[in-house]
Amino acid sequence: MSPQDLQSQLAADFGTIAELVRAHAQIAPGRRALVQGQQSLSYAELDARMDRVAASLQRDGLKMGDAIAICATSSLNYALLFLGALRAGVVVAPLAPGVTPASLQAMLADADARLLFLDASVLDTVGPKTAEGLPRIALDDSSVGLRFGDWLAPPGAQPQAVTVAPELPFNIIYSSGTTGEPKGIVQPHSMRWAYSRRAVNYGYGPDTVTLSSTPLYSNTTLVVFFPTLTYGGTVVLMPKFDALGWLHIAQQERVTHAMLVPVQYQRLMAHPEFDRFDLSRFRYKFSTSAPFSAALKADVLQRWPGGLVEFYGMTEGGGSCILEAHVYRDKLHTVGKPAAGHDIRLIDEEGRELAPGEMGEVVGHSPGMMKGYHKRPDKTREAEWFDAIGKRFIRTGDVGRFDVDGFLTLLDRRKDLIISGGFNVYPSDLETVLRQHPAVLEAAVVGVPSTQWGETPVGFVVLKPGSALGLGELKEWANARLGKTQRLADLTLIEELPRSAIGKVLKRELRERFNEVVQPHPHLAVGKTVRG
Repeated sequence: MSPQDLQSQLAADFGTIAELVRAHAQIAPGRRALVQGQQSLSYAELDARMDRVAASLQRDGLKMGDAIAICATSSLNYALLFLGALRAGVVVAPLAPGVTPASLQAMLADADARLLFLDASVLDTVGPKTAEGLPRIALDDSSVGLRFGDWLAPPGAQPQAVTVAPELPFNIIYSSGTTGEPKGIVQPHSMRWAYSRRAVNYGYGPDTVTLSSTPLYSNTTLVVFFPTLTYGGTVVLMPKFDALGWLHIAQQERVTHAMLVPVQYQRLMAHPEFDRFDLSRFRYKFSTSAPFSAALKADVLQRWPGGLVEFYGMTEGGGSCILEAHVYRDKLHTVGKPAAGHDIRLIDEEGRELAPGEMGEVVGHSPGMMKGYHKRPDKTREAEWFDAIGKRFIRTGDVGRFDVDGFLTLLDRRKDLIISGGFNVYPSDLETVLRQHPAVLEAAVVGVPSTQWGETPVGFVVLKPGSALGLGELKEWANARLGKTQRLADLTLIEELPRSAIGKVLKRELRERFNEVVQPHPHLAVGKTVRG
């Protein structure tokens, strides 16, 4: 393939990432594609191993549109498996290792996964009775399943060619699941292609080096992982983030791009050795997934070379706003303007479109939108809004207002989503667990500021009359039933939950009560009592 042919592929209305990897392997076979520590795969090696993965899946009877699940720490084999599955037209369900066994079981069943790929890091999640009968393959060649090296087809294996249509599911990303009711967000190949095409605006190319320190099961990671490979760059995987280690890798690998959640920026900028590292090769730094304070953005702009771009949107797609913070330094309190080709509007509680300047729920339409929640048409309908001419939008649940220049300021999260360390925590999941305790009458969970995690969940509980229960005991009981990223930092006993005239729990008031008692701190005390 010639460089001209490659450019034609990149400019096409639709293409596949698997095809682009092959094109780069033909043009620059020795260029590094994936790096982790001292290990790396060139584009030629990656392309050949993707063939072996695809051939192995087809050998095991998987057809285009069938699904596999991955529950493991980020690694070269994880990335290779994901990419190889795409070449076979197989759908990938990347699952968080920190979920509970019950959640994992529910998500595996919901995805109709045919194979489970895992590693030794998930032994606490994948018990002996989880997914019984589902073949397990160990990506780290450990004893938790069939060794990946033994499962993989031999060198030179060639899969049967498949034709991937734009609407074919690319992956299923789960947004919830603690209560046994996961919502799988089905993203089609066309959506991933749209994300990759957008990357041309941010300096991606064959000389790109992207440092990836968020997990591969997160959409936050994938929106920079796949574009880097689409344009022939190098992805450096860092399975576990720590600020000093990240700075060493960024300097050593001469990193040009990175996606970080705000709490990671906070830890990097606060590190006493930050300013001694050479980060001059950076072209762009990105952020998404959590509120990013204007003061922290300003600090990054002052001390870190290269552009800073904040993306606001949802895994479900529908529409994004983009803030090029290095260009609009007077708009750091906003999340930017709608991206090109994206239609962002505001609606009221009755679904009526609002005039400019009014506050309302953010809804969006774009070329990159989920097909829907997997096997949940009811939840899909709840997430959709249609304008007067029938144009489909995705509801965000966030409340915002556009300023006179068209920049969006977020005012509140209507769904009360908690974003802790860059991960979504749904209060209703935690409330359901708390209410399962026989001594608990009512429970509400809110997010409060944390210097360690950005936000952290705290619970308010009303005990049943006559019940005597230590809050430390209840916290331990609940956290044993929650995923690692969901665990409660604190519990507060309250005589009654504050409610509106129509019975809605006033969570903003709960946050205010909590913050009156405790200043934001990474480790919160347990056992406070607030009288209603």
